[in-house]
Amino acid sequence: MWRLLYAVDDEFEKLFKVKVDFDDKMDTGKENELKIAQFISYYCKRKNIKHLDATGVAKVIEYCSRIAENQNKLSTRFSKIAELLIEADAWAEVDKEPYIRDKHIKKAYDEKIYRNNMIEEKMLEMYKTRKVIIDIKERKIGRINGLSVMNLGDHVFGKPSVITATTFIGHKGVINIEREVEMSGSIHDKGVMILEGYLSEKFAQDVPLSLTGKICFEQSYGGIDGDSASSTELYALLSSLGDVPLKQYIAVTGSVNQKGEIQPVGGVTEKIEGFFDICNHFGLTGDQGVMIPYQNIEDLVLKDEVIRAVQKGIFHIYPVSSIEEGIEILTDKSYLDIYERIKGKLHKYADSDNQSTASGKNLKRK
Repeated sequence: MWRLLYAVDDEFEKLFKVKVDFDDKMDTGKENELKIAQFISYYCKRKNIKHLDATGVAKVIEYCSRIAENQNKLSTRFSKIAELLIEADAWAEVDKEPYIRDKHIKKAYDEKIYRNNMIEEKMLEMYKTRKVIIDIKERKIGRINGLSVMNLGDHVFGKPSVITATTFIGHKGVINIEREVEMSGSIHDKGVMILEGYLSEKFAQDVPLSLTGKICFEQSYGGIDGDSASSTELYALLSSLGDVPLKQYIAVTGSVNQKGEIQPVGGVTEKIEGFFDICNHFGLTGDQGVMIPYQNIEDLVLKDEVIRAVQKGIFHIYPVSSIEEGIEILTDKSYLDIYERIKGKLHKYADSDNQSTASGKNLKRK
């Protein structure tokens, strides 16, 4: 708003000469954690509510990192902390305990989610009743589970999206079906175009890229934007070209550049938890997990249930830095072997295309 007024109102700069930006995040560390604790003590005294014990303060600090979406940051949105303290005080009163403990902070946080997550619950029910089809146990060619985030304002949650890819002889390159029906945003369109750049550099150095590939978000009926699924889409294309099945029990997020480097994305914590909830409902097999950009590791502030599953080795988080690294995790095969198979198929496509072109020219001459 400040920048807008500065740009359109000539008098604004004269009236407001000093600009100060307040960050909504600060670094973790003893000094800032002590400031959070001091705010908690001050607020409890001011509102005449129960004080927190050490476990309660630690849980609030953990909650601050979750709001900040980073293990190394703390949120300075104190209004959200205040809301949590007031509700936690009520739960401590129910338990007739003199202090607010970590279990009361967790209960207050969980209850707040419960009041706001009706749409999330409805979507989860659609997966449970198979109205939205998803496979989280098998391996399939040209099919993969991507991850997206839904922000409802008062509630943010992740959900998996089934992405499919088909490939065949042609000259149209990679076709984004969402774009063809005007359901795709410009950033998503850019992400799909990057995939063609990667494929061309890797596989079209000695022969033309004679390929038509189609990418689709299955059972998606709203707009799609963002590039956080671009690496996921590329894995599906490589799977289709190489006839190599992908693990459906590993969901993927992360954008990619034309060189195949995996780039960080937002909402990683919610994406992991969204896929975990579905796997947990159908039964954790010990193989399931999520593949994320390695740069997003510090952004993970996961709920206790997911952390326990990871510690027990029944749910996994795979940080990756390149497409080659990711395709090996998803297939248990060397990327060199997969790429040789893809090159072989693309050479066949090119030969068939050349023969069709030659036949067409001969028919014209006759």
